[in-house]
Amino acid sequence: MSMKHLGKKLYYIPRPTRWTKGIGAALPEEYKKFWKEWKMQTPSAVHYIEQKGRYVKNEETGEVYPVQNVPLPLLYPKEFHEGLWGGEAIIQGFTKKHKYARRYPRFWFPTLKKSVVYSEVLDKYISVVVTNRTIDLINEHYGFDHYLLKTPACDLKSELALKIKRQILLSLLDKTLYPDDPVKKEEIYNKYKEYLTAYTRGEIEWYGLTYKEACQKFIKQNEEKNEVKPLKLQYRSELIAQLKEEESQIAAKKPSVWKLPWNPFTSSKSN
Repeated sequence: MSMKHLGKKLYYIPRPTRWTKGIGAALPEEYKKFWKEWKMQTPSAVHYIEQKGRYVKNEETGEVYPVQNVPLPLLYPKEFHEGLWGGEAIIQGFTKKHKYARRYPRFWFPTLKKSVVYSEVLDKYISVVVTNRTIDLINEHYGFDHYLLKTPACDLKSELALKIKRQILLSLLDKTLYPDDPVKKEEIYNKYKEYLTAYTRGEIEWYGLTYKEACQKFIKQNEEKNEVKPLKLQYRSELIAQLKEEESQIAAKKPSVWKLPWNPFTSSKSN
């Protein structure tokens, strides 16, 4: 390594992030694992056709080009996290009317519609905004629960989808599904219990939370753990315990029957 590069490395100061300082650095590894799956893992290609390999050949000209799977710039509005869009989003780009016309910006919106999905584990019908791709994915996975449990967080993307998935995992983990029907409970639990092998209890408890919700959960846990109690309560309990101990010691020394050396009901002459 040259002295120039060595000097740059020595004077390099990494940029602070939410995970290197403050409350973000103190969050448990279980949540950081979920965050990597949600925000940092590469999602599946939805708006473009992913090409395999490193190079591709043009069959007409014979030219060879390097493969460049560049994701399209996508926009996720607030309404995105309130529905199940199946990985689709708003595409921002440019278009033009003919070859020699000036291009102008354009937005492509997915087709949204209101539908009802059914969770077999939660035994609930959920009214939600979906896309045609969402319905196709649910049918491909043979059910809404299988779709959520098999799909990683980077492909679900929506906060609503992740919260439903978290509820399903917690219901399976604690076996709170179908409390009034033991037979149905065992049937559904055995059908979906294989998905629990990919998670620990801690990972499920932190799964599906936003960064703000994770910070609030961490603060609440620390407050419950380090709850400050008034000293008067401590001193009162210590005083009560001390008085009880002294009372028991006095009772142990005190004779059970009083024995007087003389009888007060007899005269001194008789003695």
